[in-house]
Amino acid sequence: MKRPERWLAVLLWAMGILLLSALVPTFMPFAWMQKIHRELQLGELPYMPITVYLTRSLSLLYAVHGGLLIYVAGDVRRHLPVVKCLGGLAVAFGLVMLGIDLAAGMPWPWVAAEGPFIAAGGAAIVWLAARTTAADRSE
Repeated sequence: MKRPERWLAVLLWAMGILLLSALVPTFMPFAWMQKIHRELQLGELPYMPITVYLTRSLSLLYAVHGGLLIYVAGDVRRHLPVVKCLGGLAVAFGLVMLGIDLAAGMPWPWVAAEGPFIAAGGAAIVWLAARTTAADRSE
């Protein structure tokens, strides 16, 4: 395994583990979510079917995405087309999330930490995937 491929696998694993941590809110008591929401000074999180559904399903979706990243990290070369696609999607997703966070009036630390980091992670995936492809051609 060449160096870019190794770094790509490490990055995918790290991002996957981080995203898998979203599994916790999928099952935590809603009162804990409400407490965290208040502590982040986001106001009251109402206990309504739509908020329960969205908070839990979004957390689960992030965790599933983390599982996918870990899976493709297991054989980067084999899954390289999918990895490139996931990287590009992460760049787009991060930029859209930045816009959503700004439009929603999220606190600045949240805005700075979410979209830009997702986009940067996606850009790193795209860059490392391109270097992995280039390393394959040089063999």
